[in-house]
Amino acid sequence: MSHYPNLLRPLDLGFTTLKNRVLMGSMHTGLEEEKTLKRLAAYFAERAQGDVGLMVTGGFGPNQDGAPVIGGGCMETAADAEKHREITSAVHLEGGKIALQLLHAGRYAYNPAGGVAPSAIKSPITPVAPRELTPEGIEAQIQAYVRATVLAREAGYDGVEIMGSEGYLINEFLVTHTNKRTDDWGGSYANRMRFPVEVVRRCREAVGPDFILIFRLSMIDLIPDGSTWDEVITLATAIEAAGATIINTGIGWHEARIPTIATSVPRGAFAWVTKKMMGEVSIPLITTNRINTPETAEQILADGCADMVSMARPFLADPEFVKKAAQGRSDEINICIGCNQACLDHTFSMKTSSCLVNPRACNETELNYLPTEVKKRVAVVGAGAAGMQAALVLDQRGHAVTLFDAADKIGGQLNMAAAIPGKEEFHGMLAYFARVLDLSDVEIRLNTRATVEDLSGYDEVILATGVTARDPGIEGQDHPKVLSYIDVLAGGAEVGDRVAVIGAGGIGFDVSEYLVQDHPSATVDVEEWLEEWGVTDPERAPGGLAANGPQPSAPARQVTLLQRKTSKHGAGLGKTTGWIHRASLRMKDVTFIGGVNYERIGDGGLMISEGEGRENPRWLDVDHVVLCAGQDPLRELVEPLEAEGVTVHLVGGAEKAAELDAKRAINKAARLAAVI
Repeated sequence: MSHYPNLLRPLDLGFTTLKNRVLMGSMHTGLEEEKTLKRLAAYFAERAQGDVGLMVTGGFGPNQDGAPVIGGGCMETAADAEKHREITSAVHLEGGKIALQLLHAGRYAYNPAGGVAPSAIKSPITPVAPRELTPEGIEAQIQAYVRATVLAREAGYDGVEIMGSEGYLINEFLVTHTNKRTDDWGGSYANRMRFPVEVVRRCREAVGPDFILIFRLSMIDLIPDGSTWDEVITLATAIEAAGATIINTGIGWHEARIPTIATSVPRGAFAWVTKKMMGEVSIPLITTNRINTPETAEQILADGCADMVSMARPFLADPEFVKKAAQGRSDEINICIGCNQACLDHTFSMKTSSCLVNPRACNETELNYLPTEVKKRVAVVGAGAAGMQAALVLDQRGHAVTLFDAADKIGGQLNMAAAIPGKEEFHGMLAYFARVLDLSDVEIRLNTRATVEDLSGYDEVILATGVTARDPGIEGQDHPKVLSYIDVLAGGAEVGDRVAVIGAGGIGFDVSEYLVQDHPSATVDVEEWLEEWGVTDPERAPGGLAANGPQPSAPARQVTLLQRKTSKHGAGLGKTTGWIHRASLRMKDVTFIGGVNYERIGDGGLMISEGEGRENPRWLDVDHVVLCAGQDPLRELVEPLEAEGVTVHLVGGAEKAAELDAKRAINKAARLAAVI
């Protein structure tokens, strides 16, 4: 309690008490669609062991109409309830509490026949327009929520969360953007809010007073024609009167063009929205989005922004988040870096979620770091993401591990990633690795370029030696105007006002972001960030979209981002974050040019032409050209080690360097180290 008194204080709900003020927010993992819920039960049980106050499952449809995908997880029948007892039993055995999220996807359903919605308006993120619900259909949906709530109680859940935000069905009823009805379920706000109020009222009547009912209320829609603040308060008051136990905050719709949870969003950037609601209702309020450390969560509560905080992805990163905080071990928390690469990107690609920094997330039944039966001496060469992960897992299992790196500090290319504005969370990732390595028995040898002689005598060697920059083969690439991305991000090279960046992959985007910013985003306060993206108080503008739109600061440099390919720039970026990176650079007036040939570099800058015919050659008058044209694996030790009969494994960029990919590197390293 003394470490984080507000965060760790119990919350008395009258009929039950939560052990602290931490909600593990809902995340769809893909395990919800499996025939058995064994893996999901193990996933939640591990997080219950970590002492989180209350958990909420990923979204389950109240019926198949509401399932996010065909055949998706639902709570519709007694058989569904019976299947879910595996989850609730596992959680309760560990002393935890868990609520089932009831999520009706509405027009967001990935259904070839289309979903159902208040009006037949297609969403921009799904392929088919929904069917408009009839009045009888609306009544059937309300009854489905009630039935699902009763079944959730029978399944042993401590409560349900009714998903009323993020643009799903309930949210679609609330705003004129998606509700064009002229009957009793549309038109006036009193009519538009009838659906959620009826759902909550009837669910409360069906289960009685001693069952947690959370309502996830969209407090800022971030879409055109979104809710006004008066409407948000009106709804919250009505939801409390209808019988909700807690109101949770929803931020933005999935179709909104404002980043809300990506790593570039400042920590706690939307806590102020929940704070506006404090005092308007008497039931507890939960705030959410980009809260990933106990210090941030504690400050939010101390500032009176909410009664409770919701953290979702931080519990993918570290199931013991709360326990470590309570024990004064916050520096041992494996921090969520907000990358979305293994969680949301997987969800929206119909793959099982996991976590870049914790590959065991959602793989608890099959990826375990069990004690070794045969202790080996293992050398790991390269202290980047893959090497550090391999060394830690090997050490945890009982092997004797030596970690080599030629640099004077750990981290490899993570150190360059941390220098990118909007990616400062990588500093936390590096601090975590440094701390747990310090607590381990791993022998670390920095400033040591490992040789075959250094590695003789080890039973096995893992090469995590990373990459070397690919030769782009451009005439004049040795000109003084030319810099590598390493020169810029790690070498502190002076860069002029006009810059051409060659290569529009992840590194090219990172370098461009670095060059257009005049300060790291860690120094940008929430107000500045909101103004940059065009977000305002919903009391001033419906939905919280500023009338004058985004107001970015002027770019620090004039940047042109080029690629040989004719495809979209950054085509390989994350599914849920690529649009953010492109939008961010466009706001900084970065010029995107594709389908070019690099003719030569000289005093005049960079000469380019177009197409196979090398047409329209012209000079780009730039001060510097930064090469981000790909990497090749660094494997110089493989052949000599194998010639000595040493067992060699490749991980990270040394295995595959098509694009630097920390998710793949850490996952492969962990899985390899788990079986050596």
